[in-house]
Amino acid sequence: MEVKFYSLKEIPLEKMLYAVIMARFKGKWIFVQHRNRNTWELPGGRVEPDESVFDCAGRELMEETGAIKFALFPVAIYSVIEDSSKESYGMLFFADVHELGPLPAESEMAQQKLYLELPQKLTYPEIIPPLFYRTLEFIIKRGI
Repeated sequence: MEVKFYSLKEIPLEKMLYAVIMARFKGKWIFVQHRNRNTWELPGGRVEPDESVFDCAGRELMEETGAIKFALFPVAIYSVIEDSSKESYGMLFFADVHELGPLPAESEMAQQKLYLELPQKLTYPEIIPPLFYRTLEFIIKRGI
């Protein structure tokens, strides 16, 4: 499995199938735990019909973390290549969360937790670290 990054203009937005968000609140990273798993993951999900990848990112962030007020920044387009013939694209976002509430009752997430660094038990251990480090580069370069 390979994670590949592209600039925001390299791949057409219509090809974005999902949005994933590295979210930070009060200097800590927000990770979520799905109701059916005991591992940690990033908020995100599939772009719904007639929804932009930007709208998807905001919706997923609210639904999966309880974020109420936030600034959302596109970081990069990425793909996860499982074999040489199949490549799908998503957009990686950084969210600077200003107000965090409880998880919505209908959330598929069991809980949210704040971490200073990557948690040990990741749902996608081959995918999340490259996204995390790419986001760190982005926020350092931007001074966010």
